Amino acid sequence: MPAPFPTSLADGLRFAFGTLTVFPVEVTRWDRPAARGGMLCAPLAGLAVGAVTAACGLLLLFLGAGAPLAAVATVAVPAALTRGLHLDGLADVADGLGSGKPAEDALRIMKQSDIGPFGVLTLVLVLLAQVAALTQAYGDSWARGALAAVVAAVTARLVLTLAARAGVPPARPGGLGA
Repeated sequence: MPAPFPTSLADGLRFAFGTLTVFPVEVTRWDRPAARGGMLCAPLAGLAVGAVTAACGLLLLFLGAGAPLAAVATVAVPAALTRGLHLDGLADVADGLGSGKPAEDALRIMKQSDIGPFGVLTLVLVLLAQVAALTQAYGDSWARGALAAVVAAVTARLVLTLAARAGVPPARPGGLGA
């Protein structure tokens, strides 16, 4: 079924960058067609986040910082550039799944603004794993570390695009996944 109000590539890009990054973008449309365009453009927002992230890591290496500090920055910068959106979502999913509750209760837990023990534990372990992996990548070569930062950011947003495609049932009928 065609969208009632077709969206342009510019609308999709503004939606993706306006919702997934802190980059100063004016989102002019908040309807379903624009959201669809935004989800299709999400990997491009990831590319921008990854490029800035890699540049920060490389700058630190150039200034004489070691691989561990470059890795920490490479993990911290995307959190700042995305308002922690991906980390908040990860913690919410961990709390919802870790609750062992039926789906409706798990979704309610995920929607709460606080973070529970499963969310905290998941964030700590994931962030430590990311720093360890990036430390190894930067230790091998500056190019490998930078490439890892860009690939990770694009891949994370590509997963968002794939999860929001037709045929994948949304968690909530009125949510972004719908």
